[in-house]
Amino acid sequence: MRPGIELEGKRVLVAGLARTGLATARFCAERGALLTAIDDRGAEQFGDAVQQLRGLGCALAFGSDALTLFAVQDLIIPSPGVPSNHPGLVAARAAGVPIWSEIELAWRFLRGRLIAITGSNGKTTTTSLLGHILAASGMPVIVAGNIGTPLIARVEESDDKTIAVAEVSSFQLELIHSFRPDISVLLNLTPDHLDRHASFEDYALAKARVFENQTERDAAAINADDPAAAQRAPSGPRIFWFSRKKRVVNGASLQGDQIVFRREGEDVTLLTRSQIALPGNHNLENVLAAASAAFLVGAAPEQIAAGVRSFSGVEHRLEFVGEIAGVSFFNDSKATNVDATIKALEAFPRGLFVILGVRTRAATTLLLFHSCAAAPNSFC
Repeated sequence: MRPGIELEGKRVLVAGLARTGLATARFCAERGALLTAIDDRGAEQFGDAVQQLRGLGCALAFGSDALTLFAVQDLIIPSPGVPSNHPGLVAARAAGVPIWSEIELAWRFLRGRLIAITGSNGKTTTTSLLGHILAASGMPVIVAGNIGTPLIARVEESDDKTIAVAEVSSFQLELIHSFRPDISVLLNLTPDHLDRHASFEDYALAKARVFENQTERDAAAINADDPAAAQRAPSGPRIFWFSRKKRVVNGASLQGDQIVFRREGEDVTLLTRSQIALPGNHNLENVLAAASAAFLVGAAPEQIAAGVRSFSGVEHRLEFVGEIAGVSFFNDSKATNVDATIKALEAFPRGLFVILGVRTRAATTLLLFHSCAAAPNSFC
């Protein structure tokens, strides 16, 4: 039984008015909250959204005028882009005001089962693939979260038979309270978002919070080949490993050309590696994770195999753009950290020309293209 919350008549402050903040504000206003929405930026940044919120009866505050409002609320829901050390949130904690992430609030109203997928790399591909498998299997599925549509915007579509598949980030997980997925998936852990988190350890601890409230009735799928992820395996839920390198006691592993899921001493072949169209060992790991979660939630092996075969990938992840004069072009602009970029490069067996852009947080692959066989590896 999920802990409920009555929003009607409660003073609720939504901090940050990007996509998640706007969805959260609408959700709370529709349930009778005495709503205030704030943003450090000026009102002119938000266009029609300002009028939409005012039409819902929402009070608005912008810039420094908003700081005094944090400590007088019954609940605060910051958008993922609002850092947990924001001065307003610091003041709210000192005043004893509860601060929840949007996924915490959404989970309390969500019906059906929830699969939460996190990790440094591969979250969007794995989330999309799992949603595709379940939909192709005829299961009622919702795909949401950090992948694009906030989970809270999909709550009304859920019922007791729904399976929600949510990509969740460290920013969202660091402010959960009772959030408890039925199945959690930890893909990998490599340094990322260190402009927001004080250290890699703090970042990893935020990711590992996905397991925090799970019990023996729940399941966790964890990458056995990733040391940082493996060492954070929780004690509460049932653990199912996935590995492309070795056989596991419980979970999915690559055995020859077969992906085999082992549970309670019984092996079940889910699909073959040759049925995976996505290139690279990192995508093999993503398939192992998605196939594990699909099998745990009730998809049959033939349904999993069919879903994997028909999945063409997601935009900006080793996305084939076209071919010009014998050169194949691939867009991997979502490789927003060094590890993701390296894995993308390793997915190609031949010479590469690589165009890289650089941001302060990490190297970013803007355009990756696979050259002809004769071209040497080169970086420009």
